[in-house]
Amino acid sequence: MGIQITPSVLNADLSRLADEVARIPSADWVHVDVMDNHFVPNLTLGLPVVESLARHSALPIDVHLMIEDPDRWAPAYAEAGVGSVTFHLEAAAAPVRLARELRAQGARASMALKPATPLEAAEGMLGELDMLLLMTVEPGFGGQKFLDLVLPKIRRARELVSRSGLELWLQVDGGVSAETIGRAAEAGADVFVAGSAVYSGEDPDAVVRELRDLAHAASLTQ
Repeated sequence: MGIQITPSVLNADLSRLADEVARIPSADWVHVDVMDNHFVPNLTLGLPVVESLARHSALPIDVHLMIEDPDRWAPAYAEAGVGSVTFHLEAAAAPVRLARELRAQGARASMALKPATPLEAAEGMLGELDMLLLMTVEPGFGGQKFLDLVLPKIRRARELVSRSGLELWLQVDGGVSAETIGRAAEAGADVFVAGSAVYSGEDPDAVVRELRDLAHAASLTQ
């Protein structure tokens, strides 16, 4: 698939969600952050809104569940027609079983790691996943500063994926902008969540295209 840009609607005008998604036709996915005010200290959108957006969006939905008990709740998002469902390793009781259930429901299965969670905790499960999300900020709030300390983890993840021959996407989320996306792409990430950087611009779709070009150029230096 190459480089993919997945704008987060967390920083969009949530009262006009479908219209905001229509402003980013060049995006590969729409990233929706679901927070429960328990796993992270914030509360955002839930299943009914995601279901509605999935019906009205021309772009596939990439849901990031920052919630407790994803084993119970994540499959419903796959049933709702979401294209990719990400759950946190730190919150899942049975991550392999959950990944298999998401795939059985027709969604891509993705697992996220917080910045301090070691890559080794997920290494044995990569074959069960379609995407691995390495958080480049602490999950819970948009607009945070990109944590360069995650770059070595991204490089190790890329090496693992390359050695294994898996067709696994490597996503980063948090502080992604024109100033930081090159570093993440050079380290080996190929799917990029960008929220504030996209929706703070006068032309969000132009930002999407710029980010893709910057990431592509940086990825050629790997």
